[in-house]
Amino acid sequence: MMTVRQILETKGRAVWSVSPDSSVYDAIKLMADKNVGALVVLDGDRLKGIISERDYARKVILKGKSSKEIPVNEIMSSNLITIRPEQSIEDCMALMTTKHIRHLPVLEANKLAGMISIGDVVKAIISEQEYTIKQLENYITGSR
Repeated sequence: MMTVRQILETKGRAVWSVSPDSSVYDAIKLMADKNVGALVVLDGDRLKGIISERDYARKVILKGKSSKEIPVNEIMSSNLITIRPEQSIEDCMALMTTKHIRHLPVLEANKLAGMISIGDVVKAIISEQEYTIKQLENYITGSR
């Protein structure tokens, strides 16, 4: 069973962030530049929230607001669901499915240790399944 720690070791622990006072426009530009769907919102080294493309679409575009005038803290999600490095990818998938979220900040000793996306989790599950299938094929055929 793969853990969040293993995902972070593979993909890296780099996390892109903005401050609560940053403009939504700057946050969306950073997401586009880094090809990510969400950013953590940090006040110093303290995790305050997360802003995603979904937040932008629902809380700015659909309400006819200007992304250059609105600060991130007005649209960010602040009721965060986080995970720990020792949790399994199955735990992540269950959380993401039941809570309808696509990104999970990873906290270790109450500090941000990384972030994983639904894409990271799906990729890890597929990798585990491919490994299991290969092992079963080798067992059946007697190969090593």
